[in-house]
Order: sequence, then structure tokens, then C-alpha cells
Amino acid sequence: MDNSLDLGINGYYHFELFGKTFWLTNTHISIIIIVSVITILAILANRVIKKADPAKKPGKAMNVIELVVEAIDSITRSNMGDKHFFGFCNYIGTLMIFLVLSNTVGVFGLRPPTADYGITLGLALITFFLIHINGFRYQKMKHLTELFHPIPLTPINIIGELATPVSMSLRLFGNILSGTIIMALIYGLLPKFMLLFWPGVLHIYFDLFSGAIQAFVFCMLTMVFISKNFDD
Repeated sequence: MDNSLDLGINGYYHFELFGKTFWLTNTHISIIIIVSVITILAILANRVIKKADPAKKPGKAMNVIELVVEAIDSITRSNMGDKHFFGFCNYIGTLMIFLVLSNTVGVFGLRPPTADYGITLGLALITFFLIHINGFRYQKMKHLTELFHPIPLTPINIIGELATPVSMSLRLFGNILSGTIIMALIYGLLPKFMLLFWPGVLHIYFDLFSGAIQAFVFCMLTMVFISKNFDD
């Protein structure tokens, strides 16, 4: 673990494009590493599945893959129903894996991408659009007219809908950033000899436990908000 955790977003390389300056930051580096890890794991899992023999006992790698897939399918099915879960389990699974890795990379001295509000807002906006795309898909114009029932509460109904991505993004951002801030303060204030033990214990809570919980909460809210528009 790195003893000099960085609280801010730092730029390491910049380039000019269309007259604007763009920076490669520590957030981008973390995302590149995370996406690369997910891609490699997906390729390896694909090879294991292709080589698996249904007539033989599955190996350890296949057991792990089946465990992950069954867990994601079970969570998605229980929240979105038997009829609709299959169309969303791939997205929810990808979202869950990305968030778990993003929230826990602080263990390896990287800055969590979800401590950057631009990342959490982007993820929340995807959920927001999925909510309303499926709302119009299953409820047609009723999805829109419900905002005007009752008419005196129309402004509150609209604000409530617009508040969904804001609340989801701020919840995830605030929890991960607070852990990053606390760890940065601990590294800066503790004597050197205490850095051998206490930061590791706190990393387990702020990065592993809290990070996994926040990933689960974000995915649960995504499934609940989307599924409320289903017609059954």
C-alpha cells in the first residue's frame, strides 16, 4: 500500500484537441486499470467456459464463474422478477463488478474513480435514462401523465424524478470520498511506526467493506427504480 495517498485529482499528461486542453488524471489511470482487469477476466472466463466439458466435473475456475453468475442472476431475479431479469442481469453484473473494483482500488494505492463526482454522476444518469426508457416502454404515455396526478403536486413530482440521479450519485460519491479523505488524514497524521498496522485495518473497512456495500446499494437502487415501471 502506498503511504502517500492523494486526496485530489492530479493531471499527469495533457494534450490539445480542438483548441482545448485535456488532461490524463489519476482518475483516468484508475479507470483504465479497472477496465483492463475486467476485460482480461472476461476473456479468461470466456476461454474457461468454452473449454468446459459438461460431462465432466467442473474445475475450480468454472466453479467460481458459476458462483458469480448465479449470484448476479439471483439478485437481479429477486428484484426485477422472472419475466424481466434476463434483459438486465448482464448490465447489473457489469455495473456491480465495476463499482466493487472502483470502490476498493484504494487498497492498492490507487485513487477510487468513484471519489470523482463526474464518474458517479455519469453512472447515475445511465440509471436515470434506463428508468424512463423502460417507463415509456411498459407504461407508454401513462409514464408521463403520472407526473401530473394530482396537478397541484406536479412540481414536486418532477423535482422528485430529477432528484433521483443527483441523490444516487451524491450518495456513492460522498461515501467513497469520505473514506479517501479519512485515509489521507490518517497517513498524514499517524507516526511512521503506526503506519505498519492501523492503515491496513482501516483499509479493510473503508475500501473493502464500505466499498462493497456502496456498490451493492447503487445496484439495488438501479434495479428497484427500473422495475417499478414494469407492467406486472
